Amino acid sequence: MNRIVYMVIKNVFRVPVWFYRICKFGSSGDPHTHKERYDYIRNVVKKINRSGRVEVEVHGIENLPAENGFILFPNHQGLFDVLALMDACPNPLSVVVKKEASNLILVKQVIKALNGLFIDRKDIRASMDIIVQMTENVKKGTNYVIFPEGTRSREGNKLLPFKGGTFKSAVNAKCPIVPVALINCFKPFDENSSKKLKVQVCFLNPLYAEDYQKTKTTQLAEIVHDRIQEEINQKIG
Repeated sequence: MNRIVYMVIKNVFRVPVWFYRICKFGSSGDPHTHKERYDYIRNVVKKINRSGRVEVEVHGIENLPAENGFILFPNHQGLFDVLALMDACPNPLSVVVKKEASNLILVKQVIKALNGLFIDRKDIRASMDIIVQMTENVKKGTNYVIFPEGTRSREGNKLLPFKGGTFKSAVNAKCPIVPVALINCFKPFDENSSKKLKVQVCFLNPLYAEDYQKTKTTQLAEIVHDRIQEEINQKIG
């Protein structure tokens, strides 16, 4: 919590300008492209991370597909995850987050500006609608981030089981699946400190349609889960 307060204090005069601009991005008729909006918000995120004394170390950037229309599947460690991912990823992203976050100030404005989606995992029909929408958007070249654990792990760098249903959009769209290992991303906001920290974002080798076309989504979830956990274990020794 100390770090959040520190970030706010360091950027107190910038926040109103950022907030106004991001709200404008999400308004109907905004002329900016998705990439322009993403680049602006990503630049804001980088400044926030630096002011919060958090270094994002990136590995495997070459593993991102050459063409847009892919989905990132990272482990979920906490509130800092999206800040780390946007800092690390130069390709424009849209984010899928749980419905409970739709009323959080700034979060909902950023998600709207990036054409993100809110998913209600308790409502099966609504979840299926989101899956269909994601599938169509990915086919048109939109990149997404979705957290297959469904909720954050409370055990640091140890993953929870991945939910097979989160992979349905990728399978239906036959798009590249990029496993992403987030390491120590729980520390910036969970530790009661503002000391310098380093977190890691590791983009792993993608799975393409030909790699998983005969694989059930539950099996696919296990494969991606194990690859991410193995990468984390290797990195932290």
